[in-house]
Amino acid sequence: MAKVETKDKPTVLITGTSTGVGLYTAIRFAKAGYEVVATMRDTTKKKALKEAAKAAGVKLRVDRLDVQSRSSIEGCVKRTLKRYGRIDVLVNNAGAGFLGSLEQTSDADLKRTMGVNFFGVWNTTKAVFPHMRERGTGRIISVTSVGGLIGQPFNEAYCAAKFAVEGMMEGFAPLARRMGVAVSLIEPGPINTEFVANVRAVSAAGLANFQPPYDAMIAKYMGSSEGVFAQFGQTGDDIAGIILEAAQAEQPHFRYITSDFAKQIVKPKVAEYTGDAVVDAFAARLQ
Repeated sequence: MAKVETKDKPTVLITGTSTGVGLYTAIRFAKAGYEVVATMRDTTKKKALKEAAKAAGVKLRVDRLDVQSRSSIEGCVKRTLKRYGRIDVLVNNAGAGFLGSLEQTSDADLKRTMGVNFFGVWNTTKAVFPHMRERGTGRIISVTSVGGLIGQPFNEAYCAAKFAVEGMMEGFAPLARRMGVAVSLIEPGPINTEFVANVRAVSAAGLANFQPPYDAMIAKYMGSSEGVFAQFGQTGDDIAGIILEAAQAEQPHFRYITSDFAKQIVKPKVAEYTGDAVVDAFAARLQ
């Protein structure tokens, strides 16, 4: 029988922790005194996380969770509850990048992008929420993007997935609030992490496959975005700090746009940055 750890410490379950924002988030929560269940699809890639934990002088638990597999999700949630007896915070961080216009996006590309970025969030939240509802408390925090608020060229599939998460959580937040669970979205602009670097490298390598009229446009788009990332890009740890802030706030916002630059990007579309007014209005109708 698995050892049941102390129930005095809050427990956080984080997806996608092998690199980048997820890795830094796991370390941040561990340093803040949480029991951390740091999950990833392939646990053979845990070396960087383990080394970071050792350097920070903290302990955490690595477990396998493939957000594209419902049985994997449910198995991980079950193991976590058996060991710790509680899940206080869920951080939906796992994501998959993709760069390509509608014409360049295959059915397989679309399915993978939606599967990781949207259905993974949907199914993981669905697996964890009943426990939080029964306890009458919890935090659900999902990392989306300014691409969930503003559509961007050559990001049609990615933005579609992030828009879907935004709509799901905005609709779900008032219901969750009535049951004692706070829902928040973390919306970064440019981030300089291994994940983003890999996406950009793969995308750059595929530029030769773009045919007119897209070839010139994608080259210009990629060129201009390099300067944006260099000048305005945040670090994975910057975003992790905001995630922890949302988890610990007495009354967390629904929406956290993570930088002034990101706010300027979405300014034409978002009049009230925190998103609290929308959730407040619908929550009031449920009383």
